[in-house]
Amino acid sequence: MKAIDIRNKYLNFFKAHGHAVIPSAPLIPENDPSVLFNTAGMQPLVPYLLGAKHPEGTRLTDAQKCLRTNDIDEVGDNRHLTYFEMLGNWSLGDYFKEESIAMSYEFLTKELGIPNEKLSVTCFAGDEDCPRDELTAECWRKAGIPDDRIYFYGKDDNWWIAGEEGPCGPDTEMFYDTGKEPCSPDCGPSCDCGKYVEIWNNVFMEYLKKDGKYTKLAQKNVDTGLGLERMTMLLEGKQTPFDTEIFSPIMEELQRLAKKDDISSRRIVAEHLRASIMIIQDGGRPSNIDRGYILRRLIRRMTRHLNKLEIDLDKLSNLIQLNIDTLNELYPELQNNKETIKEVIIAEKDKFIKTLVRGEREFDKVIGRIKSQAKQEIDSEEIFKLYETYGFPPEVTKDLAEENGLQVNMDEVDKLFKAHQDKSRLGSEQKFKGGLAGTGEQEVKYHTATHLLNAALKLVIGQDVHQRGSNITPERMRFDFSCDHKLSDDEKQKAEDIVNEWIKQNLAVTVLTMKKDEAIKSGAECMFIEKYPEDVTVYSIGDISKELCGGPHVKNTGELGHFKITKEEACSSGVRRIKAVLE
Repeated sequence: MKAIDIRNKYLNFFKAHGHAVIPSAPLIPENDPSVLFNTAGMQPLVPYLLGAKHPEGTRLTDAQKCLRTNDIDEVGDNRHLTYFEMLGNWSLGDYFKEESIAMSYEFLTKELGIPNEKLSVTCFAGDEDCPRDELTAECWRKAGIPDDRIYFYGKDDNWWIAGEEGPCGPDTEMFYDTGKEPCSPDCGPSCDCGKYVEIWNNVFMEYLKKDGKYTKLAQKNVDTGLGLERMTMLLEGKQTPFDTEIFSPIMEELQRLAKKDDISSRRIVAEHLRASIMIIQDGGRPSNIDRGYILRRLIRRMTRHLNKLEIDLDKLSNLIQLNIDTLNELYPELQNNKETIKEVIIAEKDKFIKTLVRGEREFDKVIGRIKSQAKQEIDSEEIFKLYETYGFPPEVTKDLAEENGLQVNMDEVDKLFKAHQDKSRLGSEQKFKGGLAGTGEQEVKYHTATHLLNAALKLVIGQDVHQRGSNITPERMRFDFSCDHKLSDDEKQKAEDIVNEWIKQNLAVTVLTMKKDEAIKSGAECMFIEKYPEDVTVYSIGDISKELCGGPHVKNTGELGHFKITKEEACSSGVRRIKAVLE
């Protein structure tokens, strides 16, 4: 059964049972800074699970686009994915366990045709926070699941919460028996030997966890999730998601193009390419921070494995198009944005390939030295040196080392990076202090102007813009900021005009001393927050800028004169630089 057929059957089944079909929320969350991507179907619905009224009613169903970043390094095996689609149905204070379980059983056995004997289920065993879920077990018995296929487990297996706090509750999970021989007499659904595959999870969300305590929600909810890729794999009788019609065209094409075939590399390319396409479709762009960095990492890892397969990188555009065509039934909207998708992925590939070629050449030298010394582990200093000297990402070095049978101590690598960052930050602070200790009036003006430019760029480019450095002389200012593209003439002009408008408004520059935590809660921005003392100074310019800063600044913006951008250029990967003067 094809993925589109499973999705349609699911939505139509729950529509027939009184559920409103709602569209998938964007992969990139709207008004939710707590996560980089939507990771589950319930995530966009949290306000309604907490009691707000949904405009479509109390019964909802959808197919939600999801992306989880914790398994990136695992992609390449036979099951892990970063991007996936979650089919879900919700009761917002409407039905509860009995009806939820009855509908789930009916859909699996009648709509999808899964035999009863292939199904096993799990229930919550109970603890000090919540009693044993005997009602759920009884509902399964009533549906037709015998006792020897009903299992009870604790919170690690049968309790669900999105994150550390929030709506939560016991769940019941449904498993498909693949027919493999049990690995031991104790083999059950909690075993990861491959005999049992989880296919659906119904969460009975009746609790709220806050400050480590559980209280009852005002309404009892049901939140479910069924993975489309996994169900497609089972119903098509395939061994892995990469054997299904979702991935098989791209997997076969990669095998045809590869001069040196490797199944793990083909899976990484296929999966990361699909995930990248979906992120870009929903507005994501590569950068050095947050979700932009995840996209950058996916594209870079994909590029390296294309090289490993010895596939001509000029074929990338065709591979993107093949992926879009393969996904056309599920996501027809991709065709409208195919040129943008291609441009973003290919531009990031081109940036990375230069770094990759140099870095791999140097890595080979490192490997040669290590093997000649009969070592089993690559020194963390070597990994750091490859990054510092050649810009070679540590996660790529880690992949290459493991492919060569070498161990990597990433904790030690992280310590080196932190020490390097601390040293750089201390150096920056000393330069900043020295540069302003005996400064004249013009340097003070330029210092204030950097705050205005930072605020203006956030309006023109987006809130993901952050200061990455600055340098001030009596003649000009230089400002480095996170940005994934060359600014257009229009963007530069808009930023310049906004700064000059604020200067014309003669906005007051005020300063307050407060605790660091209070400053951050108030919305103040800063570089290198961990290096600031507990008591900090916060400079505000009207209501348009608030930053932790050592000063000094002018009293009001009217003192600055006319602001003019003289140059905009690349500074480093994902960082742009503006030079400007006050006339």
